[in-house]
Amino acid sequence: MERIDSSSHVPRRATVLLAKSSITGAADREMEALVGRLQSAGDVGHATYAFSEQGSPALRDVMMGLAEAGFDEVFILPCLLPMEPGFRVWIDRALFRWRTERPQLSWPSVRIGEPPARLAGIDALLQDMAASVGSDPVSTPASARHTVGSLVPAQRYRVLVCHGGPCNNAGAALVWGRLRSDQKRLKLRTTGEGVMSAKTSCLGPCNLAPVVQVFPDGTYYGGVDESGINQIVEEHLLKGCVVAALAYAPSDVRQLLRARDEP
Repeated sequence: MERIDSSSHVPRRATVLLAKSSITGAADREMEALVGRLQSAGDVGHATYAFSEQGSPALRDVMMGLAEAGFDEVFILPCLLPMEPGFRVWIDRALFRWRTERPQLSWPSVRIGEPPARLAGIDALLQDMAASVGSDPVSTPASARHTVGSLVPAQRYRVLVCHGGPCNNAGAALVWGRLRSDQKRLKLRTTGEGVMSAKTSCLGPCNLAPVVQVFPDGTYYGGVDESGINQIVEEHLLKGCVVAALAYAPSDVRQLLRARDEP
């Protein structure tokens, strides 16, 4: 990915190719190649890429870097098929949180491009794909199917990140991406008592979105954003201490989402 040198002249416009996730270097290289092709295609200003869920660089980090470097306009091109109806809602909320987190920065204006499925060029792309030679799937020989074992992990903690509708709209994908980044960076699978993470469908308390639940104790956390999941990692997963400001105890009474500074 192209590095930003804030000491040199900075173009006023940046274009960000946005994909969902990446867990391999090959996927990162593919995004880098797409950025190169975009850069050579026309006047797009500074071009880079980001991931909205799992992968590095995360969209949050890219947006922070562009704001710090003094860009005044960012055009996000969503490489998403399908693009969830709530995408624009959660990205608006995420941008609001990031601006609130770093109010001292001069934040650029942000535009979001149309999803691929709405573009006229999607017909030609689909035709090219259908006409391609393709390749046969790689299969496991029958003789080897029962000779490859699996390790049963020793992780004590299970972190569930709700991806039901309300949680998706409130930014669950960003929470998931930050958790997975921390899991890799801190080696949480094997550090301390070990951590396994998973996306889930609705966990129940939708009005507390985004919702995260941590087992074996089953603690519910609500209103979790990127900084909140960082707190959960540092305090609950690494030190065994529930983050009281984000936790919601089981109750027969409906609970409202608290402001972060409320007990």
